[in-house]
Amino acid sequence: MTEASVGQKQKQLEFALASVCDLTAASVSSSVPVIARFIADSGVAELRFCRESDSVEGFNVDLRTAQLFKLGPLQSVCISEGSNTNKENSYSRGVTIQFKNAEESRDFHCAFEQWKNEVVQGTCLPNGEISASRSKFDDKIEPSSAKMYFHYYGQLLHQQNMLQDYVRTGTYYAAVIENRGDFTGRVVVDVGAGSGILSLFAAQAGAKHVYAVEASEMAEYARKLISGNPALAERITVIKGKIEEVELPEKADILISEPMGTLLVNERMLESYVIARDRFLVPNGKMFPTLGRIHMAPFTDEYLFVEVANKALFWQQQNYYGVDLTPLYGSAFQGYFSQVCLYAMMLENLFKILKLLLNLFKIGSRPEGQSRGS
Repeated sequence: MTEASVGQKQKQLEFALASVCDLTAASVSSSVPVIARFIADSGVAELRFCRESDSVEGFNVDLRTAQLFKLGPLQSVCISEGSNTNKENSYSRGVTIQFKNAEESRDFHCAFEQWKNEVVQGTCLPNGEISASRSKFDDKIEPSSAKMYFHYYGQLLHQQNMLQDYVRTGTYYAAVIENRGDFTGRVVVDVGAGSGILSLFAAQAGAKHVYAVEASEMAEYARKLISGNPALAERITVIKGKIEEVELPEKADILISEPMGTLLVNERMLESYVIARDRFLVPNGKMFPTLGRIHMAPFTDEYLFVEVANKALFWQQQNYYGVDLTPLYGSAFQGYFSQVCLYAMMLENLFKILKLLLNLFKIGSRPEGQSRGS
């Protein structure tokens, strides 16, 4: 790793990588070493890949849109809207990066985050503050949807509904308390803390300190609830902000969260959980939960078919105030059953998201030392 600065307009950081494979190219990469350069030139920050021989044309990655995920100890994937020096149009692209050793992988990931924070966003943030610039959360959620989402979870009514799900709450409590040895004396980050109940569980299990990160107005209620339990409150800090944007004073030994939505991936909280892992979890740290599964099976339902089909019977009337409605019966029948197809399309899209998430979440997670109930 080498660093250089040329005046105030250009700054660069260089890594010699084992290899890089462009996922959008037809051919696979060879074992020829590749140079990766972080470059800031006149306010534009890029990550440039090129062969050491310089005989093969390289390509650039715009750090403003790029995301970096670990696939393993020595392999990562970088996804962004890429550009090529000989092509005017931008397009989505991905590259897998093979590192020579774990230290190089760690340094590269740290450099990537540092350049996005300092060069792209323009500044490093004090601990506990959030950025006003566009974050990974902004890239995945429209502002109107995010506003509705946080408004929903900012109400005590919905938090009560979740707390009264005793199977859910009891399972988390058992997972934490039965693995007390994992929590005792450790730093914990509660991702999407909500009411703060999981943070309180972690403190009960002996955590050294818990950072409860919550983006909705529920953060204020969490502070009130936690302060009402003074024996635990001194070891819990509530931070109002998105996990993609906040800065913490230290790394976490354990992440805890309830990131599962409908069919596991709905609401896309798992993505935030993965980002929290990449940003804050120490090597060989633990995650509660660690693994998610979806079980499903095909079925037929004769009664449901009849119920849907009967909705179209309205259009079989031949004398509806003197009007024959039957010409539209076929279209109405098809329309009602197309709603079922629409649900199937929704499921298909959800599983596309699931496939991407599990590739990043399961492969990139740290399976060492998994605990009971995690």
